[in-house]
Amino acid sequence: MDIDSRNKILTIVLGIVILGLSYWLYDSLVTPYKEVKEREAMTEKVRQRLLDAKDALIQYQTRKNTFPPTEGGLDSLVNFLKTDSLMIAMGDSLFGTTFDVFNPDSLVYSPRPPYPRFEYTLNDTLRPQIYLLEDPGSDDSIGSLERTTMRNAPNWN
Repeated sequence: MDIDSRNKILTIVLGIVILGLSYWLYDSLVTPYKEVKEREAMTEKVRQRLLDAKDALIQYQTRKNTFPPTEGGLDSLVNFLKTDSLMIAMGDSLFGTTFDVFNPDSLVYSPRPPYPRFEYTLNDTLRPQIYLLEDPGSDDSIGSLERTTMRNAPNWN
C-alpha cells in the first residue's frame, strides 16, 4: 500500500470519526436542554391546573358560603362543577386555558404522569376558612393551613 492510498483511508476514517463526535457533542447539548424545557412546560401545566382548581374552589365558596369539607372535598367540587348552572354555562371560558374542552372530572388531577389526584385539606377552625391544595408530585401548593394571609396564594410566586 502506497502512501497516497493510506492517506486517503486515514482521511476517510478521521472524517467519519469527526462526524460521529460532532453528532455526539450536539446530542449531549440538545437532549438535556429539551428535557429541561419539557419539565418546565409540565410544571407550568400543573401550576395552571392548580390555579384553575383554586378558581373553582373560590366559585364554590362564593355560591355556598363555605369551602368543601376535607373528606370528599374534591368530589364535592367536581359535583358542583357538573351541577351548577353557571359553571356548566361558563366552564369553558373560566377554565379554557387548561382544557381544550372543559372536563370537570380531570380538574382535580395533575397533568403530570402518573396523574395523581390533588390533595385538599380544609381548616375550618379559623375565620376566614383556609385550605391547602397540593400537587403530590411536586412541592407546588396553593393556600396554607396556618396562615390566613396565604389564603388562595400559590407558593411558587
